[in-house]
Amino acid sequence: MARTKRRRPMAEINVVPYIDVMLVLLVIFMVAAPLMSQGIKVKLPEAVGGSIKVDDVMIIVTVDAENQYFMNVGEKEQPMGLDMIAVKAKQIISANPGIKVLVEGDESLRYGVIIKIMNVLQLAGAESVALITQPPAG
Repeated sequence: MARTKRRRPMAEINVVPYIDVMLVLLVIFMVAAPLMSQGIKVKLPEAVGGSIKVDDVMIIVTVDAENQYFMNVGEKEQPMGLDMIAVKAKQIISANPGIKVLVEGDESLRYGVIIKIMNVLQLAGAESVALITQPPAG
């Protein structure tokens, strides 16, 4: 009489398929996460705020009522195009990553003009872009 070898039931859970699923989900979330954050990062001022401390080295981009762009680094204010501002800002920010970047614009400008310049500055490497405003009268 031949004896048949009986197999014991396995009491362990095979976790390999779960690890594979987890790694696939991890890759999907790593690819999708940067796509979920859209818009321009702006640190909004508080309603009651103090004045900005003026440093010797800061980038100030001004847009006047005629949509002309001016870039002020230190004490020199130079008129230039948007593409030239992007190049100069990238050079300055790469040399000094902690530099303050400020934007001031005429109140008659359309919202999109200011957003465009803020986007250019952030693409140039600015960590945050602040807006210069006048304190309320009264």
